[in-house]
Amino acid sequence: MGAFIVELENKPGQLARLAETVAAKGVNITALADVAWGSAGAVGLAASDEVAARSALTEGGFTFREVELVSSSLMDEPGSLARAARKLAEAGVNIELSFVTGWGTGEVVMAFGVDKPEAARAALAG
Repeated sequence: MGAFIVELENKPGQLARLAETVAAKGVNITALADVAWGSAGAVGLAASDEVAARSALTEGGFTFREVELVSSSLMDEPGSLARAARKLAEAGVNIELSFVTGWGTGEVVMAFGVDKPEAARAALAG
């Protein structure tokens, strides 16, 4: 499963424009994280249809790149994200995007967009 990291300006209406562009292709955004700093921002998103989302972003003139997602169930307790991030760091994996994709009794499912998916899977499995 993959995700998109989309560059946006930090000004009103940018997230609306992105969401409208993706929705116009009939694509559901299934997970989203965004941040702005100064005049720039970025949105990370997962979509119900990656091919259609890629087409929408391209046709909409957005600057974006793709990352592969690796999911991991973490305990819903202090320090669980820290332990997962440390495992990835020790495996030489760079986290480029992360968001919650599920929540259950006592656990949180995180998706990490990473530069080395196989190494990330191995690190999180151990």
